[in-house]
Amino acid sequence: MGELVVRALRAVLAVVFTGSVLVQALMLWVLVSGNDPEDGSLPLTSLRVVTILGIGAAQAAVVCVWRLVTMVRRGTVFSPAAFRYVDGIIGAIVAAAVVWFAVAALNAPGQRDDPGVTLIMGGIGVAVLGVALIVFVLRTLLAQAVARDVEAARMQAELDEVI
Repeated sequence: MGELVVRALRAVLAVVFTGSVLVQALMLWVLVSGNDPEDGSLPLTSLRVVTILGIGAAQAAVVCVWRLVTMVRRGTVFSPAAFRYVDGIIGAIVAAAVVWFAVAALNAPGQRDDPGVTLIMGGIGVAVLGVALIVFVLRTLLAQAVARDVEAARMQAELDEVI
């Protein structure tokens, strides 16, 4: 990965993380202060808590991606240490899906006249879980690459002994 790509990705990750922390802090302040500027029919407090948790899942994924980019830059991504960050991304995606299902459940009572909205939201949650499965498949490919790398290093060591 080129230096320009690494810097651009890190800039995007930093902006996303900083912005998400600010939004999270603002939402937390609204919850704690009791100064709710909206007066809607939805249970806004529950939605804000769920949103804060969802933002936390996104932040966890951003941190894991940052660490993986660092490993790519150092040339150490094909090591067992990378698995914990990929597992963190998978966990964050699953947590985001759970949060989305909670949002759908909180929104469902207001959609009694049009249950299609709740079904669409459920479908989106299933799609997010599908993304977690795709990342799991990529983790399996990483595991195979790490195993091949270890085997190649062992074979190189054996060859060095013979020579």
